[in-house]
Amino acid sequence: MIFRGRAPETTVWQRFRSSVEGFTFSQRKDGVYEAYISANAERAVDLFYTLTEQLPPTVDVVLDDRRAIKAWTGEDIALPDIRDAIARMKFPLGTYGGIEISLYSPDDQLTLTPRLELYTYARSDRWLYLLQGQGLEDDRSNAPARVGRRAQPWDHHPSPVLSDAIDAAARRLALRPV
Repeated sequence: MIFRGRAPETTVWQRFRSSVEGFTFSQRKDGVYEAYISANAERAVDLFYTLTEQLPPTVDVVLDDRRAIKAWTGEDIALPDIRDAIARMKFPLGTYGGIEISLYSPDDQLTLTPRLELYTYARSDRWLYLLQGQGLEDDRSNAPARVGRRAQPWDHHPSPVLSDAIDAAARRLALRPV
């Protein structure tokens, strides 16, 4: 402690927060509102998990393991079961990527892409306020530049840890192979 001097005034939250964290929000021509959330891999997975709370009690699910070339689908799956499955695979998912998870209802869709990019689609603008409530800022000025900004995309090599977690989640949720 003698050599350290005065403690820095940053918090853990500030230290590990991505400098490019934010979102772009727009309305497409077909009336659907779209949000692209830019964050580091771990934060994107964590936000995906957190934002699932805002979905209805049952949703449809699509899991697409791009590494193992497998996909599953399920309809009217209980949200607590999905949230439990996502919580169990947060670490391998944030570490390896390569899995697309889409949760959707008649009015909303929440998607985590294989590159760990997070998108929301909705028939209303409610996600704008929900994302602001998560401490994210709407940054329309960087909308075109954000797409594909990630430093290293997921690779296509097999990841047994993640594939096992996805297989277990598909079994627990009783999803059908596609």
